[in-house]
Amino acid sequence: METKKATIKREEPQTYLVLDVGDNPIQINLTDDNPNNVKSAFNLILKELKKGLFEFKLEDESSDLYNNICVEYLNQLNSEIKAIHTELEEYELTENE
Repeated sequence: METKKATIKREEPQTYLVLDVGDNPIQINLTDDNPNNVKSAFNLILKELKKGLFEFKLEDESSDLYNNICVEYLNQLNSEIKAIHTELEEYELTENE
């Protein structure tokens, strides 16, 4: 299983969780309540998941609220990724069969 990097980009007034997926990193705005942003990020993750199983590992030195939120978010996301990848394999929807 591949490990992909996740980082936190802290800017004023926005803060993002940045996931290295594919050619362009995915940015999830942590300071905006927009479910469409998360939905599109998840769709991009699904496209990449068809190529093979991976998980995200947070690379962040700060121990602030954003770090705590992102650690929990990535734990949940990694769990979902594993479950979805299993289903993709069961339905023969992965690219490397």
